[in-house]
Amino acid sequence: VAYLSEAGVDSIGVLGSTGNYAYLSREERASVTRLAIEHAADTPVIVGVGALRTRDVIALAEDAQLAGAQGLLLAPVSYQVLNDEEVLGLFTDLNSACDLPVCVYDNPGTTQFSFSRELYVRVAQLPNVRSIKMPGATLAGEGAAADMAQLRKTLPDRVSLGASNDPFCTPAMLAGCDVWYSVFAGLFPRTALTMCRAAQRGDAETAEKLNTRLAPLWDYFKRYGSLRVAASLAVELGFASEPMLPRPLQPLPEAIKADLLPLIDALELERPN
Repeated sequence: VAYLSEAGVDSIGVLGSTGNYAYLSREERASVTRLAIEHAADTPVIVGVGALRTRDVIALAEDAQLAGAQGLLLAPVSYQVLNDEEVLGLFTDLNSACDLPVCVYDNPGTTQFSFSRELYVRVAQLPNVRSIKMPGATLAGEGAAADMAQLRKTLPDRVSLGASNDPFCTPAMLAGCDVWYSVFAGLFPRTALTMCRAAQRGDAETAEKLNTRLAPLWDYFKRYGSLRVAASLAVELGFASEPMLPRPLQPLPEAIKADLLPLIDALELERPN
């Protein structure tokens, strides 16, 4: 967390999908939140509060607010797949219970729930909703810029549009997305910032060149999942030690790591001092 703050990132997200929030107890999540805020200096910390029951979401939000978090990230986690009214009710209840800004996390690959554009509009009317974290693949194709511009017309000005799924984030930013919610930046913040700032100023050549260079890493994300790849890279960089993934999750096999880890230097990615 201190490494990210020193690199100058705009904000730090903890207890997201790569943060394994769904596997942690309330006490463990509160500890992670306090540690992150303690070491983030002046960098805002956004805390994931997803849980199966609304009462638990609200309790986690209260813990985050008490610790000094400056925003919340919420995906509609479920066992029984939720419908639109249930998801709207979840965010409405959180809005009523907590004053912190909320980022709506549309993560259908994990939650099995996909937000419609109509539901984006309905949820965005809640005053605490300030950002929507969208699947990057939906923001990076042909016509994405026009589609995003059309969506903006239906949302309050206070609501930013953010992209997730790192391989698609550079084209999404170039298409007009405001925020890159990144796994990659948690390990390589300076490289990510270079790409992000280039896209924000419309320097497509620089942003796309960097994104293309990282294609071998993006391929590992696609094949093995960004969580497992990020976990192995975190150990290699000295940020963590094995075992670090909560069972039943398991690390990448040694043969795969043997091919993956040399990419840090081959792709000219930074290492912490």
